[in-house]
Amino acid sequence: MKKLYFSKDLNRGEERTVLRLVEELGELSEAVLLKNHDKISEEITDVIAWTLSVANLFEIDVDEAFNLKYKGVCPECNKCPCVCESI
Repeated sequence: MKKLYFSKDLNRGEERTVLRLVEELGELSEAVLLKNHDKISEEITDVIAWTLSVANLFEIDVDEAFNLKYKGVCPECNKCPCVCESI
């Protein structure tokens, strides 16, 4: 995503890029409410793409961050599978 969109993301800026992510989350919510599988798939892809754009703007290595937080166990209860009652 960085190679494809980073210069556009830089020009758009952090706030407007996050707003686009929020917009895509709204579209995903609508697709879920409609139970439209194809649209849900499309919107999940868009949410991931915009999330990666935000990460790139903040120089966050998503793979590294993900592996630090989720080490094969739930970060709250430290179990696999998760046994948290609140989730």
